[in-house]
Amino acid sequence: MLQPQSLQKGDTVGVIAPASPPDMKRLYQAIPFLENLGLRVKLGKHIENVHGYLAGTDAERLADFHDMIQDDTVKAIIFARGGYGTGRIASNIDFDLIKKNPKIIWGYSDITYLHTAICQKAGLVTFHGPMVASDVADPDFDDISSASFQQLFEPTTLTYSEDISPLETLVEGKATGELVGGNLALLVSTLGTDFEIHTKGKLLLLEDIHEQPYRIDSMLNQLKLAGKLEQAAGIIIGDFADAKPKHEPSLSLEEIFTHYLGGLSCPVMAGFKIGHCFPHFAVPFGVEATLSTEKKSLVINPGVQ
Repeated sequence: MLQPQSLQKGDTVGVIAPASPPDMKRLYQAIPFLENLGLRVKLGKHIENVHGYLAGTDAERLADFHDMIQDDTVKAIIFARGGYGTGRIASNIDFDLIKKNPKIIWGYSDITYLHTAICQKAGLVTFHGPMVASDVADPDFDDISSASFQQLFEPTTLTYSEDISPLETLVEGKATGELVGGNLALLVSTLGTDFEIHTKGKLLLLEDIHEQPYRIDSMLNQLKLAGKLEQAAGIIIGDFADAKPKHEPSLSLEEIFTHYLGGLSCPVMAGFKIGHCFPHFAVPFGVEATLSTEKKSLVINPGVQ
């Protein structure tokens, strides 16, 4: 896996919206945070465009992405928000261009599709972390989420322990493998495509938001039937925000996770504040990590060089 170069004070970062349109007021409110990190900000040409539920047409969003990739002055791409739409541009991404211009790519949620595609097609480490308009501008944006950006400035081994949040063991064990995954709905949407998530021997992170328990059940069932769960070396259950049933009766999330993950032969641990939550602990994808239920920890190798 290619590791992008770390950021230096004075570097320029590009901000684009490859999925849904951002709230521009919130985006401009968040830019000072990046500037206070010592960074300059360059906005995509089409970031203010709106095309239905998309931030511009597929061609416009793809153009902004390619422009930032090939711009030598831009050292990192930090997405404005998720929503929906990255899967629509994945098949037209120039992955050779990414290989020739490896740089930091940072976001989550709908960006999961890009993480998976880029990691598998370009072999580049990417970052699952808070986005500019949807997270940095949020009044609840906290110190842990803010500190996550520091891993971009120097190679940093990350350790997630119960100092951050309580962790629950579903299956005991220890496993080391490449960290992959992200948003459950987006991972399921890759199945049967050229970008189908690879989980064999890997640590699989799962998170989501606004999904009812029966929907989470359905998506885990699809991953199970596709062989993706049993192939994994370990499962990391991130945050499942607002996963409330609209109709009763319902299975609980704990019952669902136990049903699909409790019988696996690999370690499974839940409670990680990774996802649509605060704090939001940012992690690199495509690097080696170790999950230990005995130590109740997730240790992740640096994402930058």
